[in-house]
Amino acid sequence: MELLRVLLALAGMDAAAGLALLLYVPRLAPDAMPGKVTATTFVLERPRCIFDPLANASDAVWLAVAFADASTAFKNPTSRAEVPPYEGLPSARAYMTLEMAAAAYGCSAPGAAVLRVGGDTACHGGAPCNGPLPSPGPYRVKFLLMGCSGPKAETKWSDPILLRRARSLSTIDPTPARRSSTAVIIAAILASLGAALAVAMLGAVGTQVCVPLCHRDLGAHLPYRTHHVPPALPHTLPPACICGCTPRPHGPWPTK
Repeated sequence: MELLRVLLALAGMDAAAGLALLLYVPRLAPDAMPGKVTATTFVLERPRCIFDPLANASDAVWLAVAFADASTAFKNPTSRAEVPPYEGLPSARAYMTLEMAAAAYGCSAPGAAVLRVGGDTACHGGAPCNGPLPSPGPYRVKFLLMGCSGPKAETKWSDPILLRRARSLSTIDPTPARRSSTAVIIAAILASLGAALAVAMLGAVGTQVCVPLCHRDLGAHLPYRTHHVPPALPHTLPPACICGCTPRPHGPWPTK
């Protein structure tokens, strides 16, 4: 299918310019993948087979990157020395990068199926530099096949590619999101139910503990008084038995 597209493009070649227009349209990687489009990069599908009928072993394929509104004014360089550099993007509105041998785009060429534009964070200069993109764009890209004598074939421009926008710190609300009145009411009801359940459980546990203690206390040895010992002061119940036990009578116990 790709070969048929190339042959159709060759039929419409501009003889004066000697440049073949290939019908391939660059596009973002079709598969869902993390970081396919970020604030400074995007990932393209790697084209296959489209340059094979035209390329020689010494030819190279470049990627032209331009702001969408400047793509129609982009002029293909006539030699490698005229390739617009990455550093000139703010003023020239375009640059070229990702120089690779044409064989890297062959039908059976090994390698990754995608190309990341803007992924070279250590970019310091030079035409092939693939540095981070400075703004969201949008951008358009095309592939250009170049030989020793200049351009030989090019693809169509891609659709506009818009990068993600980084959120400004001034737009981030530092206060937590307010809960709706319904959520507040539900939370209050659940809290009340939880408190009531906790009180009921504590009451049940206290009763189970207190009753045996009180019964055991009542079954202890009965106190007695002698004629030379003054009556004992009333005993206070342990705090754990205030839950409902019958107080033990003070003073002498009745005798049979």
